[in-house]
Parts: sequence; structure tokens; C-alpha cells
Amino acid sequence: MTIYGDSFETREAMIEACRALNQSGVNQGTSGNISVRVGADFLITPSGVPYEGLTPDLIVRLPLDPTQQAAPGQMKPSTEWPFHRALLVAKPEMKAVVHAHPVHCCALAMNRQSIPACHYMVAAFGGTDVPLAEYALFGSDALSDSITAAMRERSACLMANHGAVVCGETLEKAMWRMGELEALAKSYIASLSIGTPHILSDAEMAEVLAAFAGYGPARES
Repeated sequence: MTIYGDSFETREAMIEACRALNQSGVNQGTSGNISVRVGADFLITPSGVPYEGLTPDLIVRLPLDPTQQAAPGQMKPSTEWPFHRALLVAKPEMKAVVHAHPVHCCALAMNRQSIPACHYMVAAFGGTDVPLAEYALFGSDALSDSITAAMRERSACLMANHGAVVCGETLEKAMWRMGELEALAKSYIASLSIGTPHILSDAEMAEVLAAFAGYGPARES
């Protein structure tokens, strides 16, 4: 199990991940944000800082405990920090959260459509669909509640009229899930454009889910 500490390396990995999101086309500008659990706290990208100018000292450290105060003198955290904290608290096995505005995920989110079991890779997100979180204002407690409810048994969701969010047992796995989610959304939209996608049955997905244990990027121990 990967344990992250608040180190230069952890902060640099977060910056590299942010830049990778934009370079891959999964995100645009500063609309995405990334967090990583570090002990009883979490690190999160600051608000409105272009990724090209992001440096390790600008990453913000916040407490997971809502009764605790953040250290003074830091940058303003991403406006989406509430749902990052909510997910990390609700899912102690997860070490990272990645939020972005991928074009195809956003297209489905604008239509308020979830992704059904149209492809076996839906299992990469923990179930037989990728759910849609109900709309709420960005940065609000209502959005945090909506996302944590949608992801109670999932590692990803679309966000109505907004974007997408994933979590991971490692930052690497969270980044992998975000890329897979956008690829899945793109394929689903393409399939809808030429007909009606065939949806895998619950029995078929149960087989996939059983075979999916441990699937995804990981280092041999």
C-alpha cells in the first residue's frame, strides 16, 4: 500500500499529474484539481494557478478533520476542496482524488446521463455503471454530499453540468482511472451516434468485476 508523506516528491508528483491532465487533453486550463492524503491531512492544488507556474511550495495542506484549522500563510486552495476532503474521509482506502473537465465526460454530464455497462471497462470504477452525481454549485457542501453519495460504492462519477471525479488507491491509479473514464465516455458517445449500445447483463458484469480484482497500474511487491 502506498503511503504518501508531505514531501517535495509528493508535491512534485501532484504538479506533474496536473500538467499531464492538460497535455493529454483530459483537462483544460486550471479547471481540474488534485488531492493526496498525507496522514491526518491532505494536500490539494491551489486555486487559479496555471500548472506551468505551479511549484511545490504553492500546494496547500488542509486537515481532514473539519474541526481543525489549516496552517496560516498558504495559498487559497482549489474551490473544490470540500468534495476532495469529503471523499478522502468517506473512503479511507483511497489516497488520491482527481477532478477534471474532460470533453466527453462533460458532454454526458450536460445531458445528465450516466454510463451504463456498455463496455467491460465500466468495472474499473467498481460496479455496473458510472453514476451521475446530482447538480449543485461548485465548492458547495451540497456538491460534496452529491458526489460522496454517487461514489459510495464507486471510484468515479460524472457530475451533472460540470465534469468528472475519480479516486485512487494511489495517485497513479487515480490518474489512470481518469484517462480510462474519458476514453469510455468517448466510446459510449460514439456508440450512441450510430445506434443503440448493447448493455452487458448483471451476470456478465459480475464475472468482469470478479476478474478485475487488482486490475490497473501497480508495482510488484
